[in-house]
Amino acid sequence: MDEAANSSVLLVGRCLMAGLFVWSGVGKIHGYDEAAVFMMQSGVLSALLPMAIVIEIGGALLLIVGAKTRLVSLGLAGFCIVTALLFHANFPERAQMFHFLKNFAIAGGLLALYVAGPGRLSFDGAFDNE
Repeated sequence: MDEAANSSVLLVGRCLMAGLFVWSGVGKIHGYDEAAVFMMQSGVLSALLPMAIVIEIGGALLLIVGAKTRLVSLGLAGFCIVTALLFHANFPERAQMFHFLKNFAIAGGLLALYVAGPGRLSFDGAFDNE
């Protein structure tokens, strides 16, 4: 594949990944009380909920425009792993095992994006001299 096609695929991939984080962050805003209770039931301070929302929505927006893509990808991958371990490690429960594996799969995609970089169709790519 040529560089233009690669950059287009990376743009689509960044947007698809970002969509998940936007959906999750906005869902936490609209279901704030429920999300806070879920965090407390999992042994996590609900005071961290605003930070989770900022990480999800802010990280998603940065992925979409391709700004600080490698750093954001690495950070969101870590976020996915931590949230899997904190909230979805109830392996006997089938739905939680699915969410655990989904978070790890997303982390894998983000790590691949970390390695590949954002492509030319990005804020980062516009200033890349490679």
